[in-house]
Amino acid sequence: MRRFKHYVILYVLQKNITTLVGYLSNCKLGFLTKLYINIFVWFYKINMHEALEQNISNYLTFNNFFIRYLKKDVRPIDLNINVITAPADGQISQFGNINYNQLIQAKQYYYTLNELLAGDNIMSSKFLNGQFITTYLAPYNYHRVHMPYKGVLREMIYVPGSLYSLSSHNLNKISNIFTKNERVICYFDTDIGPMVQILVGAIIVGSIETVWAGIVTPPHKNKIHKWYYHSLNQNKITLLKGQEMGLFKLGSTVINLFAKKYIKLSKHLQLNDKICVGQPLGNVLHSSIK
Repeated sequence: MRRFKHYVILYVLQKNITTLVGYLSNCKLGFLTKLYINIFVWFYKINMHEALEQNISNYLTFNNFFIRYLKKDVRPIDLNINVITAPADGQISQFGNINYNQLIQAKQYYYTLNELLAGDNIMSSKFLNGQFITTYLAPYNYHRVHMPYKGVLREMIYVPGSLYSLSSHNLNKISNIFTKNERVICYFDTDIGPMVQILVGAIIVGSIETVWAGIVTPPHKNKIHKWYYHSLNQNKITLLKGQEMGLFKLGSTVINLFAKKYIKLSKHLQLNDKICVGQPLGNVLHSSIK
């Protein structure tokens, strides 16, 4: 009973802290906003020369700065159709083969496709023995998320949950953390088979957004919600490789799933590698492109 009460208190604190920080990050606080951004840039050694807008005074809120656009040429996209590319700037926290339906979180911790994909058995079955890569976005990273390959959106699922920090410390301490945390699951059809890109929430993530739906969270709902995008719709949502698909307001994690025998992650990848949007992550093994 005591453990249950502790969990409830922690859950409420996570939501309230995240809501408060999200609110303040959207406030126009004039000098205080500018001061905070300057301190943030100094502390995290952010390269503002990469930013499309380099003048900090022109960011009216912290969130305007945090989701800043980059100059067009600073994240070149590898357009080779036989290559998949990094969806975000960040650090590789895990990657590799899906062992039937199990993915590794960290060392002794594993979780299942079915849990990650909110109990969707049909979707889960498409990625058995496939490949995955988990990218952690630190606070100093660029926080817009891009497509690793051209895809047509078929489904989006909002999954409610906790807002645990996704730091390496927690990955090695809290089991099933990705299946416990709030997340947005985006399922795409591609020429290299089905692909999933999951935006995982965490503490102080003020918002998760997609380019087609806008703000998905907050508000933090208490039940799973699904959106379907049918192939017969003339206005179907097609996103090109390297195109922006969503964003985080403050740091979090992106998980990508690929079906069996369609791609092979590069043998040069290592845990904790720093990666940037558009850089090659693996090669296509099979494609429907003629």
